[in-house]
Amino acid sequence: MKKVSFTLTTIILMMSLFAVSAFASPEKENGNEWVRVLIESTNENAKNQAKEKYDVRHDFGKQGFSTNVTLQQYKALQNNKNLNVTKVDKVSLVNKPQAAADRSTAPSDQTPWGMEAIYNDNSITATDGGDEIRVAVLDTGSKTDHVDLEGNVEQCKDFSRFFFSRVDGSCNDVNGHGTHVAGTVLADGGADGAGIYGVAPDAKLWAYKVLGDLGTGFSDDIANAIRHAADQSLQQGVKVVISMSLGSSTESSLITEAIDYAYANGVLVVAAAGNSGPDADTIGYPGAVENAVAVAALEDVQENGTYRVADFSSRGNPDTDGDYVIQERDVELSAPGAAIASTWNDGGYNTISGTSMATPHVSGLAAKLWGENPGLSNTDLRAELQNRATANDILGGTGAADGDDYASGFGFPLAQ
Repeated sequence: MKKVSFTLTTIILMMSLFAVSAFASPEKENGNEWVRVLIESTNENAKNQAKEKYDVRHDFGKQGFSTNVTLQQYKALQNNKNLNVTKVDKVSLVNKPQAAADRSTAPSDQTPWGMEAIYNDNSITATDGGDEIRVAVLDTGSKTDHVDLEGNVEQCKDFSRFFFSRVDGSCNDVNGHGTHVAGTVLADGGADGAGIYGVAPDAKLWAYKVLGDLGTGFSDDIANAIRHAADQSLQQGVKVVISMSLGSSTESSLITEAIDYAYANGVLVVAAAGNSGPDADTIGYPGAVENAVAVAALEDVQENGTYRVADFSSRGNPDTDGDYVIQERDVELSAPGAAIASTWNDGGYNTISGTSMATPHVSGLAAKLWGENPGLSNTDLRAELQNRATANDILGGTGAADGDDYASGFGFPLAQ
């Protein structure tokens, strides 16, 4: 199957991946309405003049630069024939927070079903692995002082503030989604050993807040965070996995180019397929991008002798079934994503569903395998994940079939 380049309820009430994908809405400040724009031009003089007049938020080279302007300035810029000025689109969470009914102050199971499934061990009591690997979770932030996460936090950065391009040392998670994702990747049970475990509890967390408290963010900020993680990987000489449980129904060229940049510089990018299934060709971006590993969601239900792809999980392109090649609009891997318990932003725990929850299982597994095999390149690691998935085919759920299929991809990769 080929692939391409390029967001908390129960399963029944699962929100669509594409529900909140829209153009940037104005922000109000000092009586003015502001809007995020991307300014492009083949006229270098005109572009440089625009850079001097407006603050450059993110410079994307030939793709232009983003900045905040008032609505009045935006209208004036549109009349400049030497500039191409467009509003920056927004990207959202793959799903929304669910009601508090499933929250708890202590985990009912320290190794929830997703951990048992990916470790292929129903009696597992703790997980391990991920040494020296960094996982950049691009989401709503993270509760970095959660007892099960605080020992692994290495970076905490906010890319989501409208008038600040990046704030280091800040990644507060009002939403809860990002904390949940981070826990599935690398929760370590806490200092007292009484907490919950993620797939790779020895990995280090880079908590990058790219989405606001309501779960939406600008594509230029997300693209910048992806590039920043790749640059940090190069500067520090460390291996990095980027985990993104966010998306849109349309492709952002800024995000796609950033993923390509990260992948070319040794980073593995993992992204959610989306929650718009079970129809075919419902996969969202950036999961649909060729250089991102798109993850579908499994539920704890056996069908045809395997786990079942959840109905809400977005499907890929059925025309490429069976080719074992990844290209645009292909699902690549599957992992537990229904009724997943993990850390929450109140210091406790919550059980939620979605491909948002499947993604960090794969991100954590990537960190674990990379820690065990540090000589692998990011492309080698991706091939290893694919091989493990092929050895554990998924046959349950709409569209699932023998081998590579548009619902489960290559299958469900296991830790052992």
